Amino acid sequence: MFNDETTIHPTLHHVGLTTGDMDRLARWYAKVLGMRLVYQSENPIGAPEGEFRPRAAWLSNDAANHRIALVEIPGLGFDVDRARHQRLQHVAFAYRSLDELLGTYRRLKGLGIVPILSVDEGAQTAFYYEDPDRNSVELNVSNFAEFEDNWGSIEHMQTSPDFARRPLGVDVDPDKLAAAREAGASPWDLHKRAWQHEFAPAVPYDPMALL
Repeated sequence: MFNDETTIHPTLHHVGLTTGDMDRLARWYAKVLGMRLVYQSENPIGAPEGEFRPRAAWLSNDAANHRIALVEIPGLGFDVDRARHQRLQHVAFAYRSLDELLGTYRRLKGLGIVPILSVDEGAQTAFYYEDPDRNSVELNVSNFAEFEDNWGSIEHMQTSPDFARRPLGVDVDPDKLAAAREAGASPWDLHKRAWQHEFAPAVPYDPMALL
């Protein structure tokens, strides 16, 4: 029987996006996250002939029936005043290892897709991208992943003086990180060196780009 007293902790299942160009957005998420089309509808609301009909698509990159839902409304455009409006600021996708994140960075860079912000945030290393509609998409890995210690990342956020001093992290150049990893440095060593600014980019990132 159901329990109406305990707070259940559900798992985040999917993100829904509206767009003016569903096909373009679907292609980007296919390239970046390996999303595949599960189902597409030209009339998801069952509107009669001649009435307004949005399009819709459901995408997934695993066994879930969808992880991203897209609804196309013709004429939608970028909100130039988005920093002044309440909104969903970004969505994040986690990798199992730093090697997966760096390999993805290299693959996407070869396709002309590069992050607008790359940071070691203490508990995690994160690369932030913009999709074609300029939604912020974070690709990250826990800096405690090699230890399989999720609780360690929580403890870091709660007790680390470095994190308290700069919780949004320090800038890193993904190419410098990748080169140091190829030279044999461990992920944890890279994290420690990042906070010594060894992998700082030639030009600092502008975190306001995410806002």
